[in-house]
Amino acid sequence: MKMNVFRCKSCLNLSTRPRIEFNENGVCNACQWAEEKRTTVNWESRQKQLIELLDKYRGKTDFDCIVPVSGGKDSSYVAYMLKHVHHMNPLCVTVKPPLAYEIGEENIRNFTSFGYDLLSCTPNPIIMQKINKLGLVEYGIPMLGWQLTIQAYIPKLAVNLGIPLIFYGEDGEVEYGGTSKSKNQMAYDVEYSKNVYLAGTMDSVLNKNFTDKELAMFSYPSDSEIKKNNVVMTHWSFFESWDSMRNFEIASKYCGLKTRPHYLKSGSYSNIGQNDTSLFDLHTYLMFLKFGFGRANQDAGIDIRRGKMTRDEGIELVKQHDHWAPEPYYEEYCKYYEITLEELQTIFDKFANKELLHKISGKWIHKKHIF
Repeated sequence: MKMNVFRCKSCLNLSTRPRIEFNENGVCNACQWAEEKRTTVNWESRQKQLIELLDKYRGKTDFDCIVPVSGGKDSSYVAYMLKHVHHMNPLCVTVKPPLAYEIGEENIRNFTSFGYDLLSCTPNPIIMQKINKLGLVEYGIPMLGWQLTIQAYIPKLAVNLGIPLIFYGEDGEVEYGGTSKSKNQMAYDVEYSKNVYLAGTMDSVLNKNFTDKELAMFSYPSDSEIKKNNVVMTHWSFFESWDSMRNFEIASKYCGLKTRPHYLKSGSYSNIGQNDTSLFDLHTYLMFLKFGFGRANQDAGIDIRRGKMTRDEGIELVKQHDHWAPEPYYEEYCKYYEITLEELQTIFDKFANKELLHKISGKWIHKKHIF
């Protein structure tokens, strides 16, 4: 039976996106949410909730909250708002990614130089590589270990340091298309983190002959620890209308953010985000292979919902960029995952959605564009 694949009538989201929802008019929940943000969400009420939350935790310890940061536009913006607008004292925490770009390392240094306390974590690179390889080979998720550390170790750190309030950036499910269950929920729990951000892969991956000590930075605190320490994990996007371009402008001006140089190719027309590691380029290419949409589609959808691009303009950009394969980085991928180029190509072939794509001259492309 062939898949019934279609795009959002308003933006370019594909029906293949995991957990995405559409209304009777064929409009995805990301576009519905964008309209709600403009017309019906009571941001004044949410700002009051934010102030109450901040006042509850302010001054309890040396640091008032934890902000996971990468040096990119969104996390830098959140840290800036907490420190300079709301006068909190955040402990910023970064998890060093494998195959880091020089521009990514420069951005995190620049960020810190603007007066932020930063705790830099480097998980055991051998265990990180093993989990990332399992993620790549078994699930087509090449950064699974890194994503796991950000989602699991940050709340464990909150427990260990006695800093229970954690601010992540945006809820990607709500902002970009996915489940809408959390759009009116201030906080989220470990189950949401596991099932959405880690695609339900965690337990099966971590049962692959790792010891508890090896997984110290890749495992969540227990439910009892979270409850006892009143850990709250929340998204800044719950409290104000999320705008990635505004975030970029603030981060550039006040946190020293620089953009990806032209020689670092990507699968999009935009260079303002995701500049920390070349593994993200592999991540978005596998997203294209599995679901038929890549990084350009993501970026165009954001710009369309912001009202800064027409749908027709987005279509042309997607046609130009979305199928881009990160060939400039194949050699370092093979070295990192300890596989051959042939094995890497076999992994691509394994995850390619044959309903949507076919291979021409060794490259996976759309059988036809769906617009």
